[in-house]
Amino acid sequence: FFFNDTATTEIYTLSLHDALPIYFMSEKKAKRLLQRNEVPEELTWDLTKVFKSDEEFEKEYQAVKDEVQNFRKLQGTMDQGSQRFLQIIENFLSINRKFEKVYVYASMKNDQDTTNAKYQGYNEMVDALAAEFSESISWFEPELLELDEDKLKQYFVEKKELKQYEHLIESMLVMRKHTLDKKSESLLAGASDIFGTSQNVFGILNNADLKFPIVKDDNGDDIQLSHGVYGKLIESTNRKVRKAAFKGLYSVYDQFKHTMATTLIGNVKVHNFKARVRNYKDAREAATTSNHIPTEVYDVLLEQVHKNLPLLHRYVKLRKKILGVDELHMYDMYTPLTEDSKLTYNYIQAQIEAKKALKVLGMDYLTHVSEAFENRWIDVVENKGKRSGAYSSGVYDTPPYILLNWQDNLENLFTLVHEMGHSMHSYYTSHNQPYQYGDYPIFLAEIASTTNENILTDYLLKNNDEKEILIYILNHYLDGFKGTVYRQTQFAEFEKWIHEQNSKGVPLTAKSISEYYLELNKKYYGSDVVSDPEIALEWARIPHFYYNFYVYQYATGFAAATTLAENILSGDENKLNKYLTYLKAGSSKYPLEVMKDAGVDMTDSSYLEKAFKVFEERLSQLETLLSEK
Repeated sequence: FFFNDTATTEIYTLSLHDALPIYFMSEKKAKRLLQRNEVPEELTWDLTKVFKSDEEFEKEYQAVKDEVQNFRKLQGTMDQGSQRFLQIIENFLSINRKFEKVYVYASMKNDQDTTNAKYQGYNEMVDALAAEFSESISWFEPELLELDEDKLKQYFVEKKELKQYEHLIESMLVMRKHTLDKKSESLLAGASDIFGTSQNVFGILNNADLKFPIVKDDNGDDIQLSHGVYGKLIESTNRKVRKAAFKGLYSVYDQFKHTMATTLIGNVKVHNFKARVRNYKDAREAATTSNHIPTEVYDVLLEQVHKNLPLLHRYVKLRKKILGVDELHMYDMYTPLTEDSKLTYNYIQAQIEAKKALKVLGMDYLTHVSEAFENRWIDVVENKGKRSGAYSSGVYDTPPYILLNWQDNLENLFTLVHEMGHSMHSYYTSHNQPYQYGDYPIFLAEIASTTNENILTDYLLKNNDEKEILIYILNHYLDGFKGTVYRQTQFAEFEKWIHEQNSKGVPLTAKSISEYYLELNKKYYGSDVVSDPEIALEWARIPHFYYNFYVYQYATGFAAATTLAENILSGDENKLNKYLTYLKAGSSKYPLEVMKDAGVDMTDSSYLEKAFKVFEERLSQLETLLSEK
């Protein structure tokens, strides 16, 4: 198996069991980014599994556009008998299904080369169709909620075919008591652009208008600071570089803190207003109820993180010791504690390691992982114009594709395993549920991917005995836990506070917000880190604070994944089967019911306690290894 470029031919020998029909281009030989048409076909995803050709896509696009228009004609007829009700539901789902397919094709075609004018055009077409589609179906749910309850029950008696949609309809009807009369709903819908003003202003200001200073990079060269550049410089091993980046970034937010406070408070007011008029206790309840999650889950998370803050303080103290600094600052929290891992993997080797690690999930799971590798579900290497980063994509009627920008390092092996977790979740869901339940809610989305990461961490720790490698792996895990469980919960606590203050009528200013945030930061990180005055402004640059109680799900998902991975690694076949049941459930049940079936009660603290126990064990292991150096 080889890729023959003009410079060299590199051959990688594999066992027959692990052999994969794929070429590999060595990163060290690449002198420039390949054009899209230069990438070997075996390293690209096969989108003919979505549409055989662009012409077929264009034909289907027009058909969907026509169906979207026709669906409007059914408006106002939901009360005209059970047969019409069934027809509306089936048409609604059919249009959704077809639209998703054309949307994902155009989006992925564009992502593989964003410089391609044809696929830029496709992407613009489906974006426009998305708006049209949204408008044409906007009447469906309000009309369902207005339907007489007795009449709806009668429909289910008359039409046995409706039984398969019972949970879908029930999940919509839950919102009935929070739905207003048609006129009020129309007014709220018409004001949606107005309600979004604060978030839009923040987005434009943060992403386009803020001008950051020139700083020095690791080579001593001048570089224009930006969000992306900051993310790299704050991880620099040169303390002067990361300090300058930290102070430079926040000097700009300090100039605009009053504007940023105004946009954030405006957004909070919108959340509180909507919650109030829709008869919710508060904005937090409104946000969690819409996802069928009780606020109890949120409260249990905060309670357990507070209880386990001493573990974070202990990790911070270790970081201070390893870095050998008199004072540990917030700009020291992201630099690696160790040199880069000596573990390197080319893409073929990474596939082999991934399958070895994921073997604990059983042969059926592994078979589908191999299917992803062998059937071109993955777009592997970077090319000119390709979207950066990595993701898992696809819809009910397509393979669960993966986009990568492969580099030969341990971090990319983790990325591959993470995205494979998403894709296998999608595969099992779509192959075990009908279309109406063939996806999964955001609350469950990150659990499968981070479960895979935990399994990989365990595999690497068990199959490496070199001290430096073990230190790197442990630090990788602990930093991930810190950044996801602790940091996102800190964000969630801030979000709860700022909504409560506004709801109580307490005046909020840049000064009062910053003072609270600084104290919160001190509470989370403890006395071994200097909570620099600049960190008081961190709230000003976090876009997630405009997402309406979203961030807590990162923390709950990571913690649940830690527990699930531990269950799987126990070797208990019953626990593995419960996990596979979770993968297959989709949205056929509410999220908490799905997790209960998997063996995790997210209203109870035990899953978090287990996660913190693993964190403590690995922290102790890292402390021991470092003391032996």
